[in-house]
Amino acid sequence: MNDNQLFSFNVTTELFDYLKEISISKSYKSGDILLDENDVIRGIPIITKGSIKVMRTEEDGREILLYYIKAGESCVMSFLGETSKVKADVEHDAEILFLPNSKVSELHKKHPEWLDYIFKLYHKRFEELLDMVNEVTFKKTDDRLLNLLQKKSKLSNSKI
Repeated sequence: MNDNQLFSFNVTTELFDYLKEISISKSYKSGDILLDENDVIRGIPIITKGSIKVMRTEEDGREILLYYIKAGESCVMSFLGETSKVKADVEHDAEILFLPNSKVSELHKKHPEWLDYIFKLYHKRFEELLDMVNEVTFKKTDDRLLNLLQKKSKLSNSKI
């Protein structure tokens, strides 16, 4: 598989090469906290390996899973470059390219297909959030638990 094929959406080789050139690459272990609520967002993470769990937490420790970010995807919450409204934990060992906020406008100019990538990610996340609202509102806890286990199984490619 070519590097640019890891993206869920069509990304040209030129765009992926440019992203690698201007981004900072970091590795994380499962369980690491990538971002906490109220942290300043300093760059856009692009997952190249592994997965990230994005959630909201309450002061009493309760949390709700919003979505997973898989290889080839990014967190739409980071595109605004402000303070984080979510917490992001590394679910499976991950390698991440961090696109500095200062490079975003340059990226739009050199690679207009980046905007298409962003819109498709927004669309996907919006659908996932609608599914989550639907589950919390209309499904019983045991059905939601089964759905979560199925998602985790698919994400990890494992039945365990």
